[in-house]
Amino acid sequence: MTTHFDLKRMVAAGLLAAAGTIASTGALAQTSNDALVAPAAANKQAHEIARGDPVRWYREDATTQQRWRTRQKEIGAALDEAKNACRQGPAAERSGCLKAAQATWKEEMATARAEAGVQQGTRTQ
Repeated sequence: MTTHFDLKRMVAAGLLAAAGTIASTGALAQTSNDALVAPAAANKQAHEIARGDPVRWYREDATTQQRWRTRQKEIGAALDEAKNACRQGPAAERSGCLKAAQATWKEEMATARAEAGVQQGTRTQ
């Protein structure tokens, strides 16, 4: 289970880095919260929460490919939240904020690829 907690720490660090990058552009005056989640995603999350914790939360990713897919999802979710935060910011700063969010996504994906030993051609967003 150590890998599971290490992954949580890495994801938390990535999210903090993304929030810091966006905050430095002036578009995000507060830390990430549920207000930054898209309405469709929030609705889906509410239904999942009502059913209780999913079994997958307690099942460790056993293979490198499973860990890679989980990292992709988490980094993609962080990008979505960052984009939503940018859209809520001032229009004049939106373009720079979105570019910073995309740059953070690229950095995090490059790091994740290197750690997982995945080829550059594998890309989901």
